[in-house]
Amino acid sequence: MKRAAVAALAPTGDPHTDPELDRAALISIDTQCDTLDGGALEIAGTSQALPAMRALCEAFRASARPIVHVVRLYEPDGSNVDPCRRAAVAGGTPMLLTGAPGSALADELLPQRGVSLDCPLLLGGGLQRLGPHEMALYKPRWGAFYRTPLEQHLRALDVSTLVFCGCNFPNCPRTSIYEASERDFRVVLARDAISGLYERGEAELLAIGVHVLDAAELIDAMAPAPRASM
Repeated sequence: MKRAAVAALAPTGDPHTDPELDRAALISIDTQCDTLDGGALEIAGTSQALPAMRALCEAFRASARPIVHVVRLYEPDGSNVDPCRRAAVAGGTPMLLTGAPGSALADELLPQRGVSLDCPLLLGGGLQRLGPHEMALYKPRWGAFYRTPLEQHLRALDVSTLVFCGCNFPNCPRTSIYEASERDFRVVLARDAISGLYERGEAELLAIGVHVLDAAELIDAMAPAPRASM
């Protein structure tokens, strides 16, 4: 990593939490059509964060580094829905329904247009390949590690650092970040590539060793160091 990038990404110099971007994976959380402006589960700020999310996806693809898009998929009868939303879904609220257009990943995150989610595969606990180093994964509850193959997938790729972006920090991203920290992953949050982030939440992340940076800082740090002139 470039010296300037080390300064930006490791202000404490802590060898146990400093990001290792050469061993990083990008984790996007719940950035689905229904969570965008005008969607059935509209989350304020998610559409505004899409350009930064897209830039991160493109940078990780260009570097051939892993990406995992974590999604929610609700059965229309509410049978797999978290209790706090089960009555609404079972009662006919059309949010994140399996196979419906609203549950699709936001176009800006896709490696190419026309890629759709394989709902039976995902609901069965499988990982869906979207690109050479890019997967989709279904989570049944708030946390991306709860009853999912995410950790096994990341360990198999020798990932040490997770960069998070996506939808609605107070719920799924925050839970997933704490789960990642519990598993001793080094964690980075892209503050302008996530909706719902607030000052106290950011301070609490810093207190557990999470690095909070803008997407542009991360992308600059991922760029190859210039070769020294001969």
